[in-house]
Amino acid sequence: MAEDRQDESAQERTDLAQDRTILANERTFAGWLRTGLGCVAVGLGFQALFDRMSPDWVPKAIATAFVAMGILVFVLAQQNARAVHRRIKPHEVKAVGTFTLEVMTWVLSAGAAALIAALWLARIE
Repeated sequence: MAEDRQDESAQERTDLAQDRTILANERTFAGWLRTGLGCVAVGLGFQALFDRMSPDWVPKAIATAFVAMGILVFVLAQQNARAVHRRIKPHEVKAVGTFTLEVMTWVLSAGAAALIAALWLARIE
């Protein structure tokens, strides 16, 4: 009897620990998205501040590198979050689904890619 209660208690602690891990994974994913958006912002800011630099392709190339780094951060964050979701199943918490993580990743990546295109195609005089 006492052993059954200990087993149930141990299982409950394990389940709660897994739920905390899932929530921590979601916070980590959000942190990586913020880092990626920071990279995109640095790229855009660099282009805005140094647009008169000569030759004109240099600030665009540097801005493109930062925005591309942001895309890479988005994709890597999604892959890492998906790997954790595959390993651990939620018990009490409602976890964000992998589809939602993928949609967020691809929307942000598409927006950043559009920004790269705009950097190179826009004529700012």
